[in-house]
Amino acid sequence: MTSAKDLKKIVKEKYGSIARKSDGTTNGWGCGCPCAGKEQGSWSVDLAYQGTDGYVPEADLNLGCGLPVKYAGIESGHVVVDLGSGAGNDVFIARRLVGVSGRVIGIDMTPEMIDKARRNNAKIGYANVEFRLGDIEDLPTETDSADVVVSNCVLNLVPNKARAFSEIFRVLKPGGHFCISDIVLHGRLPEKLKKVAELYTGCVSGAQQENDYMRSIRDAGFVKIEVKESKRIVLPDDVLKGSLDDAEIALIRTNGFQVLSVTVTGHKPGSKS
Repeated sequence: MTSAKDLKKIVKEKYGSIARKSDGTTNGWGCGCPCAGKEQGSWSVDLAYQGTDGYVPEADLNLGCGLPVKYAGIESGHVVVDLGSGAGNDVFIARRLVGVSGRVIGIDMTPEMIDKARRNNAKIGYANVEFRLGDIEDLPTETDSADVVVSNCVLNLVPNKARAFSEIFRVLKPGGHFCISDIVLHGRLPEKLKKVAELYTGCVSGAQQENDYMRSIRDAGFVKIEVKESKRIVLPDDVLKGSLDDAEIALIRTNGFQVLSVTVTGHKPGSKS
């Protein structure tokens, strides 16, 4: 079994490569989440912030699986934390909602992504946007400091999801809430696919069963948990053929196994002071 340390190394290398490629420092395009945009072809679930106020094309690397800011209930003056902020796509959308009186903090464990996000922000000039290098399982953020936490297709890459939700609970103010888009599973992922690093960095083999995912949220202490959006993602045959034969592919097409993109909200009990 691959250790948590090794999985994090795989993720850092993959997403560091994506950041460099998006800068033109290497050739081609790295594969991110299976639901990512046009470059992923049949992996796409046709999601986009294009046309949304605050959208920055250079910050959109087509790595998301939902539109968490759309459902996050962000208001003027809020402090928002984005987990796995990448090049800053969701951060900049959120910044237009919090206005000059609020604050948005992006956290990512990949140095290349942090560098790219900071360069993007330097072009825009937001004084109340900050990008921090850090681990979702040990967030570099004060306790009870955020009104809203958002994340877009990242927690599935975190080895210890219970710890991640515990950290989200810690940093939220009493009465605060999260809105997270993520990948979950229905039915069992074949063991062969769980061992494929490409499917881990593509958000599939690191994903939990939906019931287990929702249980992790409840166990962390959240209430008023709600699925705002759910969409099925079809894994293309050319990806599956790297690990499965035709009979095995046919089986997972007919045995009820599904990969889903879900957007979930949850609240920390209490009232804001």
